[in-house]
Amino acid sequence: MRMPLRDHPHILMTADALGGIWQYSLDLGEGLVRRGFVVTIALLGPVPSRERLLAAEAASGCRILATGLSLDWMARAPAEVREAGAALALLAVTLNADIVHLHSPALASRDYHVPIVAVCHSCVGTWWEAVETGPLPPDLAWRRDLTAEGCAIVDVLLAPTHAFAAATQRVYGLAERPLVVRNGRRSPIGHSHSLPPQPYVFTAGRLWDRAKNAETLDEVAARLDWPLRAAGSMESPGGERVEVMHLDCLGRLDDQGIAAQLGERPIFLSLARYEPFGLAVLEAASAGCALVLSDVTSFRELWEGAALFVDPEDAEGAAAAIRGLVEDPDERLRQGSAARTRSSCYGVDAMTSGVVAVFRGCWTGTPVRSLAGAAA
Repeated sequence: MRMPLRDHPHILMTADALGGIWQYSLDLGEGLVRRGFVVTIALLGPVPSRERLLAAEAASGCRILATGLSLDWMARAPAEVREAGAALALLAVTLNADIVHLHSPALASRDYHVPIVAVCHSCVGTWWEAVETGPLPPDLAWRRDLTAEGCAIVDVLLAPTHAFAAATQRVYGLAERPLVVRNGRRSPIGHSHSLPPQPYVFTAGRLWDRAKNAETLDEVAARLDWPLRAAGSMESPGGERVEVMHLDCLGRLDDQGIAAQLGERPIFLSLARYEPFGLAVLEAASAGCALVLSDVTSFRELWEGAALFVDPEDAEGAAAAIRGLVEDPDERLRQGSAARTRSSCYGVDAMTSGVVAVFRGCWTGTPVRSLAGAAA
């Protein structure tokens, strides 16, 4: 692999604006810009408002291009994803990019002429293994197959947790596990801890996704005296809607809206059946919220000793854990403090350092596995 000749190497990064990848990309892009890189973010899928894009550019220092290309998980046919990969390869040449950082291996193409680093944020193959049973339906099988193709093309695969790296290796039959570089998150608003935690429970995510387990969250809400506020869309891009009766649904909130909720330090609840990392949990922890989390391997890896764990299908068990924190304010404060302390391990600087180490390994030909200590 060639070394970049410029003092400020140019990174072409892909992203979408529909979930945690948007936050990840802006935080990583800002971290890279601070270290002297030039970063162009190629935005796939639906485009946010012009005001949101301009604010993101100003905050991150990145150039953001709305490409109009299809997202892999929203595309209607394999050809749309392949066309997106080919268009990104052409964009990399046009920009004279030194490396391409993909948010999905499915976008990889052999037409790229620079190193390709792809992040396994999530995928239909591992999602199906965790949430469903039986063979993948045809509309998901081709998406899994494109991801498998991409995994074989890219120079380096990254994953945000060891648990998800293992799942990715297992589902796609990889000879080696993806390299772990943990996600980081910079809160958009500083949190004050001078006021006492407020009497409600909070959750956030794409609630239409079966993995987020909205039905059980609704059952928990029915068992609590405190409100359980839920931020996130209840309707998928395809129009499928989850119906709930007891959740206090806030709709989709922007970063400031989420920060305002977390700034009151509610108890944070996630009953996800599948979660490769969980940026919403990290945001809640950094705000000092006590955490009640589903007992899945990724959450155990990240939050063991700094959260309460419950069976994601046990609504009464989750409600009992929450009631225990309600009845013992000191324990709630202790749990919130432990979560905040642990969150400091998953910062943007550490994430950026890990990714930069991977980039340098690609350029110098250093075996990437030897960088695991620096990147994990």
